[in-house]
Amino acid sequence: MTTTGLPARLVRLFVGLFLYGFTMAMMVESTLGLDPWDVFHEGVTRHVGLSFGQVVIVTGAVVLLLWIPLRQLPGVGTVANVVVIGLAADLGIAVIAQPDDLWLRALLLVGGIVGNGFAGALYIGAALGPGPRDGLWLGLVRRTGRSVRLWRTVIEVTVLAVGFALGGTVGVGTVLYAVTIGPVVQAFLPLVQVEVPPKRRGDEEVSAESR
Repeated sequence: MTTTGLPARLVRLFVGLFLYGFTMAMMVESTLGLDPWDVFHEGVTRHVGLSFGQVVIVTGAVVLLLWIPLRQLPGVGTVANVVVIGLAADLGIAVIAQPDDLWLRALLLVGGIVGNGFAGALYIGAALGPGPRDGLWLGLVRRTGRSVRLWRTVIEVTVLAVGFALGGTVGVGTVLYAVTIGPVVQAFLPLVQVEVPPKRRGDEEVSAESR
């Protein structure tokens, strides 16, 4: 972990968010299964006149509104997350050709998961605010006192079930993502996480507010 100023943290944030959206597109084009939220996003696209990335943006904005009763405060990274990931996902879907061969689709899936984990570590490590979906369960945990495991499970099982009912792709990639994304992010996070410089008030130093 290194002490890093705001400009460098912003670079990490936006690179991480762009890569996160692009690797989502890799998993979409693999057609082998998506993570729970993307199953939901893809399912919704089958019933509305919006692209996958546009659904990601609209969903992020709606979820962000749910922060209001939870009194959860967004950071610059939260707002950027809503827009950048969706735009990057649509770009990725436009430029990545869907392979016919299963082994190439499997490579897209595995590369997407590993890249997604690295991207997640980058934008989390920038410490500029959680994404709207993560902030939702963080706010519920804080307001209810119930466990992270409970709220993450409830939310992700719900969006997975709704997405599947709407026609989203559930497959081996869904299971592989569920069991590997945590360890992948954990492996990359120490390599990219920053130490936020302390703020100064006069001659006193105060720690940067935890996100």
